Amino acid sequence: MSDTDLVKLYSGRILELAADMPLTGRLPNPDGTARKRSPLCGSTVTVDVTLDGDRIADYRQDVKACALGQASASVSARVVIGRSRDEIATARTELEAMLKRGGAVPAAPFDGLEVLLPARDYANRHASILLALDATLAAMDEALKARAAV
Repeated sequence: MSDTDLVKLYSGRILELAADMPLTGRLPNPDGTARKRSPLCGSTVTVDVTLDGDRIADYRQDVKACALGQASASVSARVVIGRSRDEIATARTELEAMLKRGGAVPAAPFDGLEVLLPARDYANRHASILLALDATLAAMDEALKARAAV
């Protein structure tokens, strides 16, 4: 990757989002927790959720990722509260399509993920970008499974 490519990829907005990530840390009593890791780069995201019905009532994340993964987690954390599993899954599917198949930017409220369009050309970064939504889905699945077992 050339210096010009790096400058294009790590735009000022991506770095701003990475530096200003909301809802960080861990919840004291989550309904569900999941940790996802990208085997390619070693990035990890751990997500805790509490649910109100089928929607996220509270959310925290512990993100150890590159600036692109951090930016993705930052954008997602700004809009996940109040979202259902189906809404998170749709955003994840749309983000993957945007990155890997030239698809459209994810629909609102996840349209802030548009900032990651320059990463389309860097397949080795895609897994890190998807981690926050993957971990969110897995944490929701754990919470829903635990509820069903009661």
